[in-house]
Amino acid sequence: MEYRGGGKRDSLFGSVDRVALLLYLLLVSVGVIAVLSASWVEDSENIFAFSHNYNKQIVWLGISLVVGLVIMLLDRSLWHKIAYFLYAAAILALLATLMFGRTVNGAKAWFEFGPIRLQTMEFAKIAIALATARLMSEYNFSISSFQSLVKVAGLLLVPLAITYLQNDTGSGLVLCSFIFMLYREGLNKWLCIPIIFIAALFLLSFLYSPTVLLVALIVVFTLSECFANRNWRHGIIYLASLFGASTALFLVLNAVPSISVDYYIVLLGTTVLSMIGVCIYAYRVRLRNIYIMVLLFMVSMMITPTSNAMFSVMKPHQQNRIKTFLGITNDTSLNYNVRQSKIAIGSGGLFGKGYLQGSHIRYGLVPEKHTDFIFCTIGEEFGFVGAFLVLMLILAFIFRLMRMGDNQRETFGRVYCYIVASILLFHTLINVGMTIGVVPVMGIPLPLISYGGSSLLAFSVMIFIAFAFDAQTIRDV
Repeated sequence: MEYRGGGKRDSLFGSVDRVALLLYLLLVSVGVIAVLSASWVEDSENIFAFSHNYNKQIVWLGISLVVGLVIMLLDRSLWHKIAYFLYAAAILALLATLMFGRTVNGAKAWFEFGPIRLQTMEFAKIAIALATARLMSEYNFSISSFQSLVKVAGLLLVPLAITYLQNDTGSGLVLCSFIFMLYREGLNKWLCIPIIFIAALFLLSFLYSPTVLLVALIVVFTLSECFANRNWRHGIIYLASLFGASTALFLVLNAVPSISVDYYIVLLGTTVLSMIGVCIYAYRVRLRNIYIMVLLFMVSMMITPTSNAMFSVMKPHQQNRIKTFLGITNDTSLNYNVRQSKIAIGSGGLFGKGYLQGSHIRYGLVPEKHTDFIFCTIGEEFGFVGAFLVLMLILAFIFRLMRMGDNQRETFGRVYCYIVASILLFHTLINVGMTIGVVPVMGIPLPLISYGGSSLLAFSVMIFIAFAFDAQTIRDV
């Protein structure tokens, strides 16, 4: 375990990971600088007015630091005791927001108290992280147990379903980042691949036919099971038997003049029946992870035929984002944000145009330049070098949080630190990805940098809890 603090190791604050704290302060400082640039109004009469976004961000930063200081004084056992209570409160808050909240950008995910507006999911993620860490630290929990994984899935699916009803699917999808933590905790990597494939299945359903997707699902899940259990012979036999039987049945049925059956229907029916044999095989060879594969496969098969129905209930702006990302529309006005974002980042060149000198930012050509598209401000004004350094700061901070997890002596603290690192990584990948057009626009902020009081405070609370776990672990050694 890493030693820190010198002669002050008995002091809680003397045991704080100073490198991690410095990285946190650097990132929030970058955020204030970027928000100031994105919100700067020339010839403003009062640059210190609270109406300016950068002044609000500074105030929220001060509040975050004060709250972080209080968190450092609390004993880590408190978070373990109240984890489930916080989760229940978070679910109630999400439901209350769904019924009585304010709609912003099509998402009914905000509470408004005068000039203060809070997004409940930002704070719910803290409770979900603590509850997941509490569940996974229980004595009878096993990462290889089917029942244990179902409990984790249930814990995550409830808030995910509520955010879907709120039309705030971007925030809900952040919970998918927990797969990184599960992998770090020992979840079989060949089980992670089908889960990731399921997450992409909704988008793939707009590009490929159901038959192609079903064949891909069968191959991906079978090969993943072969890698997991190192039993290639039975996997190859299963694929050959399934496709052979389906093709033969398809030819026989369509040879009858009065019958016309699509190959997708034949393959689907044959595959569903084959699941009975797969479960019998899993029981005989005592491989429980096959049951998990079968469950995931059955869920994934239901996504393809229902994707059109799911798409139809989405809001128009959500449909347009998917169409634009997949390139299935010729309406150039729908991807205006992304096009301007890429132009702004590209115009920054290697070293950028200089602070407060970004033309696309100055003239308002990039919408949401201080929130979801804050990375454009950095890219245009500081160029590739500046954007790269910011990403390296975030990456270094994520690795530091993972190192904190490795230092933990208890499962609860370790899992929590991994979750925080996973959430930060997911936020960064999605936010930067959508500004350069490689993922759909989801309205996910760049952690600690994008403008937003509730986002900054929630991330800070989440991070300072990890700081407290790490500092108290070092102090107790």
